[in-house]
Amino acid sequence: MKDTNNNYQKIRISRVEYHHNNYVKKSRLRLWAFFLLCIFFLTLIGGMSVILLKWHTDNKKIKKLNSNLEDIVKSKYIDEEGTLQNPPSDKESDYWYYIKVPFYNVDFNELLKKNKDTVGFIHMNSSNINYPIVQADDNEYYLNHAFDKSKNDAGWVFMDAKNNKQFTDFNTIIYGHGRLNKTVFGSLKNVLKESWQKDKDNYTISISTPSKNYVYQIFSVYNIKKESYYIKSTFTNEEDKEEWVKTMVKRNIAPIETTVDSNDHIITLSTCENNSGGRIVVHAKLIKEQKRS
Repeated sequence: MKDTNNNYQKIRISRVEYHHNNYVKKSRLRLWAFFLLCIFFLTLIGGMSVILLKWHTDNKKIKKLNSNLEDIVKSKYIDEEGTLQNPPSDKESDYWYYIKVPFYNVDFNELLKKNKDTVGFIHMNSSNINYPIVQADDNEYYLNHAFDKSKNDAGWVFMDAKNNKQFTDFNTIIYGHGRLNKTVFGSLKNVLKESWQKDKDNYTISISTPSKNYVYQIFSVYNIKKESYYIKSTFTNEEDKEEWVKTMVKRNIAPIETTVDSNDHIITLSTCENNSGGRIVVHAKLIKEQKRS
């Protein structure tokens, strides 16, 4: 009987020790899990802080750089008629309203000294778009380099590498990142707002180059999933151009009434809308030009 009690006591002690040891092991595992979780979140927060700091720093550099450039371009409006481009016969067309828009002229002497890749300057009403346009040998470089060629994820406003720098192609494409602080092409998303679309005076884009000044009339604005058709720059024939124009006009979401055909010279502005690959697009046709003296 005594041996039985002793055995029972031993079994009881063993169970207590087992449960205690098991509890200690689980507590250690929980502690390690908590410790590892803390490290993970601290690393995540640290990484995000670094990303946000870089994002803020890049934006700040771009803003300061462009502000300095605006001081040297000596921009001014030139209120001259210029040479009309592909005018419609319909005298009620908005074309005749927009040709009254003055040219936007800038001095390229200092811009070209700072960056020989400069091909033009773009100015767009009711936006922060007032930038020199550059062009590299590829479409990658200015995605993460600023005008001064410093490394910067905000990039710069640049012309497609395939386009003629004289803006003589049927479709000249200009890119820029859609930055949240409205730098580069960040304010291009304004075109999707009803308030922007209701103001008729927003429908022009001015381009200045070392040899000519141009005024373009916007004929289509929209957002779309990532694709390559709207940035097409090589066309096989007039029918191919006409089909492209019809598609771009059909996509328009703004109350714009104008005519466009294969005889027009078009610029396409493209920026990212979101991280899912969405794009915000603006198409405009050349309505007048002026040779610079």
